[in-house]
Amino acid sequence: MGTADRNEPHKGNTAPESISDKMQEILNSMAGVRYANHAVLAVESMAGSFHWSGATGIAHPDGTPMRTNTPFWIASVTKLYIASAVLKLHEQGRLSIYERMNSYLPWSLIEGLNRTKDGMDHSDKITLLHLLNHSSGIPDYLEIHRKGEKRLWDGILEDGDRSWSIEDTMQLVRNVNRPLFQPQPMDATKWKSRYSDTNFQLLIAIIQNVTGKPLQEVFDEMFYRPLNLENTYLPSKSAYKNFPAAATIWYKSQILDIPYALESARDLISTADELIIFMRALIRGEIFDDPVTAELMQSNWNRFGFQLSPVAPGWPIEYGLGMMRFKPPPLFSLIQPFPELYGHTGVSSACLFYCPETDMIITGTVSQLSAVAVPFKIVPKIAGFLSRELKT
Repeated sequence: MGTADRNEPHKGNTAPESISDKMQEILNSMAGVRYANHAVLAVESMAGSFHWSGATGIAHPDGTPMRTNTPFWIASVTKLYIASAVLKLHEQGRLSIYERMNSYLPWSLIEGLNRTKDGMDHSDKITLLHLLNHSSGIPDYLEIHRKGEKRLWDGILEDGDRSWSIEDTMQLVRNVNRPLFQPQPMDATKWKSRYSDTNFQLLIAIIQNVTGKPLQEVFDEMFYRPLNLENTYLPSKSAYKNFPAAATIWYKSQILDIPYALESARDLISTADELIIFMRALIRGEIFDDPVTAELMQSNWNRFGFQLSPVAPGWPIEYGLGMMRFKPPPLFSLIQPFPELYGHTGVSSACLFYCPETDMIITGTVSQLSAVAVPFKIVPKIAGFLSRELKT
């Protein structure tokens, strides 16, 4: 791909030349990641007085240029939205995050999700809090598989697109029957935690059961309309007709045309600008009636352990309630010092972070499933650079 598309107008860029040049350099390094076909990057201050965005490469195999306003799949960055919806319902008294999930879901759906080798089923002890901070012990349905079968995503990559229901995923968890650990007591000072997409599939089901509405309608009422998010949507047949096409997703050199899988995963498509709008409202507490509710997301921090998973985040990431904290441990501080970051990443390399020290929001993607580590390399570099630059 080489350099960025210089024909693209970077309207509204207000960064000083030294910062703008560095952001362009970082954008180009993202585009230089192996198998990357495009990259988009945006940095903006909470006050909106500082803004830089850029895009490079092709959005689609037909050569359509990637633009800063091209929608892209944000993957698990969607967990920020799901958690926000749960906490908003908690604030409204329509559910309680301290209540057990069997208060909001039928037992037929959740029975056996955490059954240990001794035959004891601990599924009835799991609360919404356990789901929100990945301490339920329920394994990730995207990583497990029955003996002699492929993992779900491996099957999609090798055999083509397919759809699935939440009942399908919960049955898979039951059939494999390998809980990671028992759910921790509510009064524990430190909880075991392990990243699992299954937890947030259950939270989506809870949101829909409590509201009696599909997730797209809930998000529309809570986020899209209040924040004027015109190009943020959940993938579906109707959405594909009514919204701009999202940038193509790749796995290495393989083009992923998987509309059924994307709809089943229920992760959002959005733009860099609209991600920044959402994050600003979230950090300011404007999504909620009581700004204190936003502080719940930044509580109950647990550090993930070392993991062999190629996609799930592990050490040194900490997790609150639907939010990651990237806090550099002492070793990192010596090698590559950078300030704390709050936000989320996705398997597609999508990311959305807020840096309190610089008061900056950072987002971007290369839409490449083999580049899941890109945000953890790029975002600290940006945060560290801005921290040093803004102090001078």
